[in-house]
Amino acid sequence: MAKIKLGIAPIAWTNDDMPELGSENTFEQCVSEMALAGFTGCEVGNKYPADTAVLKKALELRGMEIASRWFSSYLLTKPYEEVEAEFRPFCQYLKEMGASFCNVAEQGNSIQGKLDKAVFADKPCNTEKQWQLLCEGLNRLGRVAKEEYGLTMTYHHHMGTGVQTEAEIDRLMANTDPEYVWLLYDTGHLACSGEDYLGILKKYLPRIRHIHLKDIRMDVRNKVMDENMSFLAGVRNGLFTVPGDGCIDFEPIFDIIGNSDFEGWYIVEAEQDPAKANPLEYAIKARSYIREKAHI
Repeated sequence: MAKIKLGIAPIAWTNDDMPELGSENTFEQCVSEMALAGFTGCEVGNKYPADTAVLKKALELRGMEIASRWFSSYLLTKPYEEVEAEFRPFCQYLKEMGASFCNVAEQGNSIQGKLDKAVFADKPCNTEKQWQLLCEGLNRLGRVAKEEYGLTMTYHHHMGTGVQTEAEIDRLMANTDPEYVWLLYDTGHLACSGEDYLGILKKYLPRIRHIHLKDIRMDVRNKVMDENMSFLAGVRNGLFTVPGDGCIDFEPIFDIIGNSDFEGWYIVEAEQDPAKANPLEYAIKARSYIREKAHI
């Protein structure tokens, strides 16, 4: 476990997809409470300073560092050259912050941000042409990230996208270059989708380079499915929570990873309405649970 660092995502303080959730919470409050709860790293949120010198100073004061950042790719709907042009300053920012990872998720046909689309019933499926565009584009972006910026690019499977299920993850992994495209393993999205998250972990552990620890409330998940709710409506209703507060048993996950060669970050990520789930309280709850169950 000495090879594993522990961080937390700012989305619990202010939601990137619904900025009105937590709009009152400042960047300074967010990173201060992360450190107070016992975390040493984080991902980049929408309130983080664009000036890396300003961000570095704020994090160093709190003993924090940047682990990674989300990048929305539009390889299915934009020319590759346009996506790469947006990707380069994103990578430069992370390089300046001393990060080692960047997380990519294809949004060209995603419904995760659409309130009028049911996250289960309206889930997109990639066509043959889309799979080709996606995999070829990811190989090219991954090469840029590694060879020009020294970053490991991981792909974030996600609810409401064309890479959500085990079969879709299998296809992505089989058709991308393992030298340039790695996997971000997200417990909550796999459990929510109904996938075998332990089996996927065992299958792809050598290719997993970043881990999101997210729990789910199964009763809310079933409500989202039964009532054809959108992804964002599910979030508002408490679909996700921190490890130790939902239905996932993380001990087998920690055991498998702890007995492997994995080296990198555990990132607690649980998008909730901060008015209902106090971010500091839930961050402390997650930190205590991980200390008890993962011994870090």
